[in-house]
Amino acid sequence: MIEASHLCRDFGDFRAVDDVSFSIQTGEIVGLLGPNGAGKTTTMRMVTGFLTPSSGTVCVDGLDITADGCAAKNKIGYMPESAPLYGDMITEDYLAYVARMYGKDPEERLPRFARLCGIGAVMDKNISDLSRGYRQRVGLAHALMNDPEILILDEPTGGLDPNQIGDVRALIKEIGKTRTVILSTHILSEVEMLCDRVIIIAGGKIKADSPTEELRSRFGHNVTLRLSAAGCQPDGLCALLAPMDGVLSVVPETPAENSPDAGAAATVVIRVAEGREVRPEIFRRLAAKNWPVFELSVMRDSLEDIFRTLTTGGNGDA
Repeated sequence: MIEASHLCRDFGDFRAVDDVSFSIQTGEIVGLLGPNGAGKTTTMRMVTGFLTPSSGTVCVDGLDITADGCAAKNKIGYMPESAPLYGDMITEDYLAYVARMYGKDPEERLPRFARLCGIGAVMDKNISDLSRGYRQRVGLAHALMNDPEILILDEPTGGLDPNQIGDVRALIKEIGKTRTVILSTHILSEVEMLCDRVIIIAGGKIKADSPTEELRSRFGHNVTLRLSAAGCQPDGLCALLAPMDGVLSVVPETPAENSPDAGAAATVVIRVAEGREVRPEIFRRLAAKNWPVFELSVMRDSLEDIFRTLTTGGNGDA
């Protein structure tokens, strides 16, 4: 459906996107994830045809976005980070204008997308009077008005409160059942909840491209142990375990006040070298000290850990 090949985009001497290639199939919900300034928005603008690549190509359903711009763009619905709405218009009038601009019948389109986007209650209201959450919904209705096969959303939940975020996420999930969706965000929980696949970009380059469920197994190689033991202090645990072969660090942790272990056990977090098994030796050392173990649990890299590693150069390119 979308084929981006060796995309580059320069702004003067600055290269914002550097040799980015990816392929997105029909029906996928793909998260384009990266820190601020990573090149996400520039990449999306090239995919939608808003920006011309300095080099490289984008094809949408076999159509070159530059050479066959009108036909390719007709397959895409795009909502920028701040939906570009006419604030002085009534919601219904604005969406009817958008429908006519696409050559569509407003009488047929408006009821369908008002229902899908949950904006029926504000169709008679001035856009400038709407909350940001409703303005995002109107922006989605605008992006969908041509009934596109591909929906591209740039930071769709930015600036929303938690209730509005939940509503917009549910809406995107519903829309994604029948369309290909590319979602740009830096909110990790959003990616886990919505996306089938994640592309992580930093410094204008792709650092990872993987199904969401496989991301941890492919890139989350670090293992951390959480240990709670009685009869000792955190400093004593650190001194006992830090010299062990395969242990990278031991850091004290303060249990929450309402934790059953608060005041009864010392708790530490142990970073372990990749591929090392240290738990039997930990048990032996604590048994020799007669320190009962309350807990020894494995905490593998979270998506946040993987994101931080990949976007700060810890693991290099994928």
